[in-house]
Amino acid sequence: MNEPTILCIGELLIDFFCTDIDTDLTKGQHFSKQAGGAPANVCATITTLGGKARFLSKVGNDPFGHFLKQTMMDLTMDDSSIIVDGNHPTTIAFVSLKKDGERDFVFNRGADAHLTEEELNESRWRDSSIIHFGSATALLDDPFKSAYLSFIQKVREEGKFVSFDPNFRADLWKDNVRAFIKLAEACVRNADFVKVSEEECKLISGYSNLSDGVNCLHRVGAHAVAVTLGKDGTLISNGKQSAVVPSVPVHSIDSTGAGDAFVGATLHQFNQHQNPLDLLDDIEQLKKVISNSNGVGAEVCTKMGAISAIMGLGDRHRVPSG
Repeated sequence: MNEPTILCIGELLIDFFCTDIDTDLTKGQHFSKQAGGAPANVCATITTLGGKARFLSKVGNDPFGHFLKQTMMDLTMDDSSIIVDGNHPTTIAFVSLKKDGERDFVFNRGADAHLTEEELNESRWRDSSIIHFGSATALLDDPFKSAYLSFIQKVREEGKFVSFDPNFRADLWKDNVRAFIKLAEACVRNADFVKVSEEECKLISGYSNLSDGVNCLHRVGAHAVAVTLGKDGTLISNGKQSAVVPSVPVHSIDSTGAGDAFVGATLHQFNQHQNPLDLLDDIEQLKKVISNSNGVGAEVCTKMGAISAIMGLGDRHRVPSG
């Protein structure tokens, strides 16, 4: 079977990692440049695992933008949907790492914020089977915010399988969390598969009890919900049945990109099925998918840098083509 393409949309940026571990950005002196952006990490995971994916984003006409286009070309063999903006610089994020692998972000927003609805034309998405919305920054500002919300509704109406990961970052939303919740709900309403952290589930749903929160996301519109619980595994629910799938123990060096790798591995497995919606209704099959995805996410935690770690994923995670 000729495998269809998964389209990922959102920010493509430069991560400058502070290599002075457990040092905040005011004191850090040494930085390593890495390609990044949550949906870009998802795209990279899919292709590294042997799947087909395309990335839709905007970068600046500068050395960083050219580096990112080349990186995605090397990963996907297709940079046709990465638009170069001559008026805005490439987005940059500075990241400091703690000893436990957790991290802090500082963003300098650039070209990705200026992707417009007109640029989301059918030629960029019509042949895609699954479309993933997973941008940490997409819902912040227009024109990208309006384009993003319009696009997710349009592709759902066209019958595409929609995946959504809110990628909430507290330092981006600060005192505007209520706006984030409202916008995230609009995306969940149009999603077949929703991946959230435990914090995001509680934040968006308004419930402190995880089960109640997941049920709320189902009522909003999500067909299947995966809640990543770190070392405690992943809760997967299809609205009728649920299960907690155990995690894979590892020594975490850098958790950046682990959740994205989890999503990429999950979507790649969904894409092996002629109708992924049928798979969502089978809890036993879902548990197998999530177990594989937990392994992929765990391996990414053992290396520094999201895409560079993803590129090192072993063949043991590959899923045979259907």
